[in-house]
Amino acid sequence: MKSLFIISLTVLTMAFTSSTKNLHSFKAKTLDGKEFDFASLKGKKVLIVNTASECGYTPQYKDLQSLYAKYSSKNFVVIGFPCNDFGGQEPGTGTEIKSFCQKNYGVTFQMMEKVSIATSPIYKWLTTKTENGVLDAVVKWNFNKFLIDEKGNLVKYLPSSVKPMDAEITNWIEGK
Repeated sequence: MKSLFIISLTVLTMAFTSSTKNLHSFKAKTLDGKEFDFASLKGKKVLIVNTASECGYTPQYKDLQSLYAKYSSKNFVVIGFPCNDFGGQEPGTGTEIKSFCQKNYGVTFQMMEKVSIATSPIYKWLTTKTENGVLDAVVKWNFNKFLIDEKGNLVKYLPSSVKPMDAEITNWIEGK
C-alpha cells in the first residue's frame, strides 16, 4: 500500500510539473492584428517590456532597438507590449503606436497589441509565482522588463529604471 501511495504521488508530481506553463505556451496578437505564437521563440532569450509613447521612459525605445539590433543575431529578441494602464500614457491605436515607434525610434523588434496588465494572460504568468514558478512581480509603471531564457522560463524582473543596455541585461544575454 505504501509503494502504491509513493507511485501515485510521483505520477501526480510529474503531471503537475510537466503542465507548468512557460512563455512558449502563449499566443498573442501583434500590432498588425496577426496571431503570434510564442512557441516560435524556442531557443531564444527574450526581453518582454510594457511600453508607452507618452512616458518619461519612452526614450528607452531607442536603447531597446539598439539592444535588439546588437543581439538579434545571437538568438535574442525584444517583445514590446504597449500598455495604457499607467498615467494613460499610451492612448494610441495600434496603427498610431506602430507609426510612432518606427518614425521616432526606428523600432523593428516585435510589438504586440495593446494590453492591460491586469487582464493579460502573459502578464498574469509573468507576475505570479504560482504561474511562472520563479517570482511574484508588481508592474508599477511603464517599461518594466522581464527576462526569459531559451526554454521559455522566466529568469528575472527589472523595474523601469533599469535601462535596456544595462550590464545586468547585456551580461545575461552574453551568458556572463
